[in-house]
Amino acid sequence: MPRKGEQFAGLTVALVTPFRDGDIDESALRKLVDFHVESGTDCVSPVGTTGESPTLSHEEHRRVISIVCEQAAGRIKVMAGTGSNSTQEAISLTAFAKDAGADAALIVGPYYNKPTQEGFLRHYQAIADAVDLPIVLYNIPGRTSKNIEAETIARIGEHKNVVAVKESTGSMDQASQILASSDLTILSGDDSLTLPLLSLGGSGVVSVAGNIVPGDVRQLITAFREGNLRAAQEWHYKLFPLCRDMLGLATNPIPVKAAMQLLGRDTGEVRLPMTPLDEQQIAQLKKTLQAYGLL
Repeated sequence: MPRKGEQFAGLTVALVTPFRDGDIDESALRKLVDFHVESGTDCVSPVGTTGESPTLSHEEHRRVISIVCEQAAGRIKVMAGTGSNSTQEAISLTAFAKDAGADAALIVGPYYNKPTQEGFLRHYQAIADAVDLPIVLYNIPGRTSKNIEAETIARIGEHKNVVAVKESTGSMDQASQILASSDLTILSGDDSLTLPLLSLGGSGVVSVAGNIVPGDVRQLITAFREGNLRAAQEWHYKLFPLCRDMLGLATNPIPVKAAMQLLGRDTGEVRLPMTPLDEQQIAQLKKTLQAYGLL
């Protein structure tokens, strides 16, 4: 069946939020957007998990969305992170993103307060009713502490404004069930699972590794789309150690920011309670980047 969110197929990069001396580094953020336009990235997603949204003030959160939309200027799609564990706050942020010119809102499942499945349904319905903007559900129970079940996602997906799911459960069964029971587009929320999800009928990825090698992540997706499974597998295995360390050395986005610093693309600064990698972890990361051919 045709899928609702295919305008967001391909590579979306989960943007880091650059900091300098504790503040948002606006010029670095604008350069990042330009880099992704030049790299052929399909879409950027500011202020998600990788963008350290939990440590941004509401004013900063809005400012990052504004800067990214302004710099994108229609050259690249913007899927702004607007989720919250407060439904009213999520509505307010989503309305702001629409006014700023975002193409979609990426809305994480409410965290900490652990709604029932009915609570998830009504939360997303309320946002989708309030703001006429394409909505991408973001299901990451490892962070939110509660899974939005496949049946619930299918029900939420009956709303015309809900078009896709960023699938970060790590469960191929859950992804299969969503694909079988709804017309939602599925985007991988884990770089190392992009190829398996594409093989099930997924359409792309919201990528952390794409901050560093957007062209290579695109190559994997393109190879798969063109029916060249062997090339897609080769890209998967080339990217795999990088993806593993981006998400395995420490909590995202600590390693990706460290990698960007080593490559001269970011200060590497993270905000408390995030802390930098230790010397041993940096040595491991350097090895990975060298093996990849980046250092």
